[in-house]
Amino acid sequence: MQRVNLAIIGGGLVGASLALALQGAARARGWQITLIEPFAPGEGYQPSYDARSTALSYGSRLIYEGIGLWPAIAERAEPIVRIHVSDRGRFAAARMSAAQEGVPALGYVVENAWLGHCLWQALDREVIQWRCPAQVQRMEALDDGYRLTLDDESLVDCDLAVLADGGRSALREQLGIEVAQTPYEQTAVIANVTPSLAHGGEAFERFTEAGPMALLPLSENRCALVWTRPAADAERLLRVGEREFLQELQQAFGYRLGALQQVGARLPYPLALVEAAEQVRSHLVVLGNAAHSLHPIAGQGFNLSLRDTRALADTLLASRAPLGDLPTLQAYVQGQQGDQAFTVGFSDQLTRLFSTGHPVLAAGRNLGLLGLELLPPAKRWLARQAMGMGTRGTRR
Repeated sequence: MQRVNLAIIGGGLVGASLALALQGAARARGWQITLIEPFAPGEGYQPSYDARSTALSYGSRLIYEGIGLWPAIAERAEPIVRIHVSDRGRFAAARMSAAQEGVPALGYVVENAWLGHCLWQALDREVIQWRCPAQVQRMEALDDGYRLTLDDESLVDCDLAVLADGGRSALREQLGIEVAQTPYEQTAVIANVTPSLAHGGEAFERFTEAGPMALLPLSENRCALVWTRPAADAERLLRVGEREFLQELQQAFGYRLGALQQVGARLPYPLALVEAAEQVRSHLVVLGNAAHSLHPIAGQGFNLSLRDTRALADTLLASRAPLGDLPTLQAYVQGQQGDQAFTVGFSDQLTRLFSTGHPVLAAGRNLGLLGLELLPPAKRWLARQAMGMGTRGTRR
């Protein structure tokens, strides 16, 4: 039997970010933190053309700067210096730039493997104990915490358990935490694409009747593609040959980046808005995609989770109550309620508005894009949402 102060279940980007945010204080306070993760990180970083990536907002850069990780991440972070938003078949478009906002970049695109590598390398194994590969099979609520049963039948008791094991969390279901799930009846096709022209740090958001698509700048002149299609059509696009896929993508996207020359592995991502009915209980926090999973087209899901992570760390460090104290955890949720409600609602409504072929709505969104170009305050507001600097700002 092992007793620790804090057990983080899930050592992915959210769980590892929380561990790093708490690491310095844990060292000073003598906290014992265990990070439990079923998939062992690889030995070192191995670049891959097919690597999945994440769009970090400028606000997320500030958070990582605050915990000292940004210099390492920046080595392979591709800046987004301009964003071009358009509606297929209509004349209006909106353009945002980092120069107009007075920042070095509106955001950054980073390969998940590199971001994970930077996080894992920064963790002090004397402060953050790894149980990896390991998986929590059962969670039992105690009067003073939780008892975790791992897949090797070992037991870990903790004052506070943080559930950060993803949107399909089996433990969330086991604990009886209900989720509200709204399917979009769409699947995102994720892939890396190489264009013939230099992307120059420009991100493209393009809306079509079948669903939105994005091409985000990556290092080595690659672009990260998120192409939202009806589920059946997405399955077809996963099966067709590379040449046919590129031809269809070219037709949908156009030639702003010249000819699309190469595509890597294509992966499906079924889309739904998922929100947990409870994010905290006594001695328990639900975090990351286990708490809320958003449509990826607006690029807000991980950035919102990172803001939650920073807020949770700040709340725990500011409290004098024991770890797991319910009023403290409720204060964290109440503090994030506005940011979460706005970001989830903004992402959901944007997805629905720009995934319809209804002529009245299509005309309305075209006028909206035109209005953004003609009304600088409105465009600045939208840019600040994209940078993760909207509802409450971002704390360092």
